[in-house]
Amino acid sequence: MRAVRMTAPGLLEHAEVPTPAVGPGEVLLRVGAVGACHSDLHILDAPEGMFPTPMTLGHEIAGTVDQVGPGVTGWSPGDRTAVYGIIGCGHCRACLRGLENQCRVVPVGGIGLSRDGGLAEYVVVPASRLLHVGDLDLTQAAPLTDAGLTPYHAIELARAKLRPGTTCVVIGIGGLGHMAVQILVATTAVRIIAVDTSTAALDLATRLGAHEVVQAGPDSVERIRALVGPPPDGADVVLDFVGADPTLTTARQVVATGGQLMLVGLAGGTLPVRPVADEPPTVPLETGVVVPFWGTRAELQEVIALGRLGRLHADVHTFPLDQAPEAYAALRRGEIHGRAVIVP
Repeated sequence: MRAVRMTAPGLLEHAEVPTPAVGPGEVLLRVGAVGACHSDLHILDAPEGMFPTPMTLGHEIAGTVDQVGPGVTGWSPGDRTAVYGIIGCGHCRACLRGLENQCRVVPVGGIGLSRDGGLAEYVVVPASRLLHVGDLDLTQAAPLTDAGLTPYHAIELARAKLRPGTTCVVIGIGGLGHMAVQILVATTAVRIIAVDTSTAALDLATRLGAHEVVQAGPDSVERIRALVGPPPDGADVVLDFVGADPTLTTARQVVATGGQLMLVGLAGGTLPVRPVADEPPTVPLETGVVVPFWGTRAELQEVIALGRLGRLHADVHTFPLDQAPEAYAALRRGEIHGRAVIVP
């Protein structure tokens, strides 16, 4: 079968590989769509030895069941499904509570991260990782498994702060950020302020329901402050889907005392925190800082429900499998607004 594999750090290549054999408890999935995620770029850029090579990338997967292995129940050939990519140990305290994204035994990994993923015609996954998507278009279902799930999880972690009439600042209206705006619209009654360098991204945020938009730049903190008021007031929640030094600086300077900073983006910035009475403070008093990771299977089921109800829709740019390297190159150049989705 055709596949796109990371053959060495930084090297993504087309390959012909055997169709994987399905084992006990597993399902062979005919891949229908795979989201291209910034996390894949971090995998490509990681030092040698951090991730296995060669490996087929792609952790945002939707497809159709082709074969079921011994012992699998509840799934039949032809079933349409999305893949929950995390594989925890299943036995630690976190996994037993359904928090496999916090597994205490297995390091961060899963399908497309520590074992072959979906950038291929077929992929083998444990049946326990599958969720039904019904008649949802597979190019929509695939991005829900990360681009939808991760912001949903971050919003769930901040839910207590997202009361009606509060304000949430969303920084970075890309693959995850544009989904976050929709999730906030669908599940809260908060005022949404979208921040991005791109006017096209801000236009998208407005169409999706953001109440205010601010173009990122030297005066972005001042412009956000004009909307949320001076300290100690401010944004009740800030969702940073970039995670670079400039966005982290903006986030900490506009969050309210007692607010919540959700650091989702992986751009490598540093958030200074000094537990002293600095003026202005590095982080306001009583402010929580959380680094969310992906989400739970139960949350993914809820995300899929939002998708099937038409409340959550990925702004998709499709590429055929033979153009997957070009899709990632465009993603690296910042040319993808919304989500690139690769269709084998």
